[in-house]
Amino acid sequence: MITAIVLIKTSVDRIPEIAEAIAAIEGVSEVYSVTGGYDLVAMVRVRRHDDLAEVIPGRLNKVPGVAHTETQIAFRTYSQHDLEAAFAIGLEE
Repeated sequence: MITAIVLIKTSVDRIPEIAEAIAAIEGVSEVYSVTGGYDLVAMVRVRRHDDLAEVIPGRLNKVPGVAHTETQIAFRTYSQHDLEAAFAIGLEE
């Protein structure tokens, strides 16, 4: 699974509507309203690298009100959930 973090600048008067439209796109798993230099952060998870082109420039960037995006591709995922699962392998309670 390929994960991309998309930083999004939007029309500030339409953030909730834009977030909902982005969240409805297949391949977008979450959308967060955030503080700072961007208005929204979207998590995109797809099976193939080529699918990113369909989801991000093909659909997400075309949502009315999206002014600018910056995409970061994740090399690896680290999470507390993953670490707990890894250490629990083979352990019986």
